Amino acid sequence: MTPDEWKPLALTHAEQVDAWSLGHRTRHGERHPIDDFLWHYYSFRPAHLRRWHPGIGVALEGAEEHASWPHYVRRDALTFVDPSGIGDRARSLAWMRDLLQRTLDREPRFGCFAMHEWAMVYGLEQHEVRHEQAPLRLSPTEIRDVVDRGTLRCTHYDAFRFYTPGAAPLNESAPTRADQIEREQPGCLHANMDVYKWCYKATPFVSSELTRDAFGLARELRLLDVQASPYDLRAWGVESIDVETQEGRADFVARQRILATQANALRVRLVTELDLALGTGGGVSSA
Repeated sequence: MTPDEWKPLALTHAEQVDAWSLGHRTRHGERHPIDDFLWHYYSFRPAHLRRWHPGIGVALEGAEEHASWPHYVRRDALTFVDPSGIGDRARSLAWMRDLLQRTLDREPRFGCFAMHEWAMVYGLEQHEVRHEQAPLRLSPTEIRDVVDRGTLRCTHYDAFRFYTPGAAPLNESAPTRADQIEREQPGCLHANMDVYKWCYKATPFVSSELTRDAFGLARELRLLDVQASPYDLRAWGVESIDVETQEGRADFVARQRILATQANALRVRLVTELDLALGTGGGVSSA
């Protein structure tokens, strides 16, 4: 790609990331229920996300800055990601590819109603919850009653591990890190947010367009996640979805289905780019 071809793409990418990260960069320590998750739980800094990477198989003219970045090489005035630089990352990238494909191959489950957020505050008082800056919209007793009347169906270890001790035994299974690859399913909000994590962990061997799309979807998924939570987030302009009601659950599942379809499309793209990076040429299914 010539500079006239790739520089506008890099500029568009940086401008979008700057717009997304503006609040985080200017909030001066104030807590935010969506941004804190995207920039703190997911540890990819805005400065790293705004760097534009073409991915494997694209050579750039006039990209001297890229040449100084890890895993890039410069030959005959062309700069590109060196696939031979994968080295000891090949094992982790192959594991990631397997996780993504096996998630694609499973039927999505849509019956969790984001109850993981409720299980994280089950049996706690307001001053004990993780997001203590946000008031609960139901009392601790009401939250306990909602959880006790239903079934906790979380399949994602990184959500399940934050359950309170009283809630953990109520889940229909006990996910672990070791069996993550056997449990991940494409209806899960957190598994779908994690597509972004797998993109940035594979940087620069996957394209920034894909990573940016995954981050944009993670923002939408996190919004749905907190809307279905027992927190009152109106101070941040977030209206709740009352999943303790039948109407709220129907609304939640309708949006969950749309986002799951979008996440699977990103998974297919990511598996394709990982196959290119790993040199496997493996096929991709999208069941």
